[in-house]
Amino acid sequence: MATDFWSSSHYRRWIVDRATLRQARADDREYASDEQLALLGIFFANLISKLGKKLELRQRVIATATVFFRRFYLKNSYCDTDPFLLVAACCYVAAKAEETPVHVKNIVSEARALFNSPEYDMKTFPTDNTRLAEMEFYLVDDLECDLTVFHPYRTLLTLCGKEGSVETEYIEEAVETEAGEVGIGIDDPRYWGTGQGKLELQEPALQMAWFIINDTYRFELCLLYPPHLIAIAAIYLTCVLHPSTRTSIQAQSATRVTAQPTSSASSSASTSAPRRSIRQAQSSTTGFSRAKTKDKQVDTIGWLAGLNVSMSLIATLAQEIISLYCLWDKFTDDVGPESARGSISNARKNRLISTQMNIDEEEEDSDDDQPKKVNSVYLTRLWRHMRDAREADLAHPPTANPVPVNKLLVRSDLIS
Repeated sequence: MATDFWSSSHYRRWIVDRATLRQARADDREYASDEQLALLGIFFANLISKLGKKLELRQRVIATATVFFRRFYLKNSYCDTDPFLLVAACCYVAAKAEETPVHVKNIVSEARALFNSPEYDMKTFPTDNTRLAEMEFYLVDDLECDLTVFHPYRTLLTLCGKEGSVETEYIEEAVETEAGEVGIGIDDPRYWGTGQGKLELQEPALQMAWFIINDTYRFELCLLYPPHLIAIAAIYLTCVLHPSTRTSIQAQSATRVTAQPTSSASSSASTSAPRRSIRQAQSSTTGFSRAKTKDKQVDTIGWLAGLNVSMSLIATLAQEIISLYCLWDKFTDDVGPESARGSISNARKNRLISTQMNIDEEEEDSDDDQPKKVNSVYLTRLWRHMRDAREADLAHPPTANPVPVNKLLVRSDLIS
């Protein structure tokens, strides 16, 4: 197992580009639109979360199972496989990979009880344990035995100075494992930047950032971006959308603007360079000044600017997460307690993103065949339609020549 994300198989093999994702959905795109395929991705991620909760799996295990699901469909298509059986197999393998194994009988019984509900109506889910065990081998083979997955959770806690804390239930699991996700050390220049201070987030704000990371697994962001970028984007969105945190940042900005004229006046009063003796005195008191600044509240904007990452990339990633919530609003499935969807949906009405939201609403696809709101029943039927259409195309390919009934008659026609 790699102790560093940058030398792991996650970084070297499973961070792909958008062209790879589009090529992976080439077969499915013949039977469904891009929006419908994205909704199917949200649907199956929710299904993994529901099954994981029934099996009493930790959030980290559920996230690992979702990543396995995404990686499998980089090489396969929805219309050629059974995603419901794969959901159970991903939970089964992820529980083993995270060292919290669940017996195969429990997986099959809970999955069958969930999938046979009227919401999904998957009465064809196998009752034989060997079917799930066989699917496990197919999954591990397509994953190329790369079962180490890094998640943004520990990066979030490390950047916020909460690593090793067990103050709340939702961060207890993050302190147990995942060593090395932040790099070789916390002073790693890859993204730690200056490393001066930790961001001080209130407990509700930290919880919101945690839930935003949970929601990113509904989309394919875990295949496009390293986990530390997702964690920083979650912090960025929390600073913008969390009311009390946004108010605190605005107060810091107002204080900085008020103090700027005073600093400029003092700098103009002393235009000449300080003497060498003064510089030595200043350098001797550097330790005292650093100790004094530790007691001050960390400037959020300065802290974000000090990170060694591209803030334009972080802003782009944040916009993609907001677009995910815009798409997710079309799905009427119940929102779990560990999701920030409700808070984000309300916060999107804020003036800070109202212009972007109006643009997104104008660019929505007005397909008459798809309802404005979809549910699990609709998406299950959509997958069945894709599978049946695929089987029909494979049985009767449009470019194949019809098989002659009597080859002798065909040969005589050719001779004549």
